[in-house]
Amino acid sequence: EVQLVESGGDLVQAGGSLRLSCAASGFNFDEYAIGWFRQAPGERREGVSYISPSEGSTYHVDSVKGRFTISSDVGKNTVYLQMNDLKPEDTAVYYCAVQKLEESGVYYYTPQRFTSWGQGTQVTVSS
Repeated sequence: EVQLVESGGDLVQAGGSLRLSCAASGFNFDEYAIGWFRQAPGERREGVSYISPSEGSTYHVDSVKGRFTISSDVGKNTVYLQMNDLKPEDTAVYYCAVQKLEESGVYYYTPQRFTSWGQGTQVTVSS
């Protein structure tokens, strides 16, 4: 059974930093892509950052590029999201989720393609 547990959310001032962790179990880490998503009150869930640990490739959406960094520790089955220069608009519940890679290694960014989700961790950025 796939299990994902996020941690690291907190209340921080604008300009501050946080590191979120996503501890994963129940699947072969190398066969999946992991994404970080966020959802603010009244908003739809949006993708933030993605990683394919087996290939080491990452992708960040434009709104966080240069501020957020996704990384993975395969030995610990954990994915991290380092968030720097946080802004009030980054306030949201952050979720990690997994998607099985296709044989070609391709995966898709849309949330509907991610099949297992964690419970989320709250990030609040005050101005």
